[in-house]
Amino acid sequence: MNILVVEDDAFFQKFYVLKLQELGHTVELAPDGEVAIELLKNKIYDCILLDIIMPKKNGFEVLTFASQNGLTQKTPFIMFSTLGQEEDMKKALSLGAHDYVNKAFFDFDTLISKIQSIAVSKTTA
Repeated sequence: MNILVVEDDAFFQKFYVLKLQELGHTVELAPDGEVAIELLKNKIYDCILLDIIMPKKNGFEVLTFASQNGLTQKTPFIMFSTLGQEEDMKKALSLGAHDYVNKAFFDFDTLISKIQSIAVSKTTA
């Protein structure tokens, strides 16, 4: 799968990119919301992992852009953040996110299973 990771934290950037590449995925990185929007204007991804708290444009702003441009209908967005409030999850889902992962209780296997379920649903669609 071709995955875009939108994350500003250097540790998480390296971790996600390395682990996803080890599993055979092609991974691009956007260090902030503005870069993510520019990439989304020019390329289609199989899955986007989108952090909420970022400089310049936050994850909700990126998701709003994606939703307004029909991208959330074509590409699954998985929001991930240390914010665990139910209202953040509801907001993300209402803006078109496919799923939500809380980084505070991070389990990489859970994230991978969510990505794999997206891959399966794309092949059966």
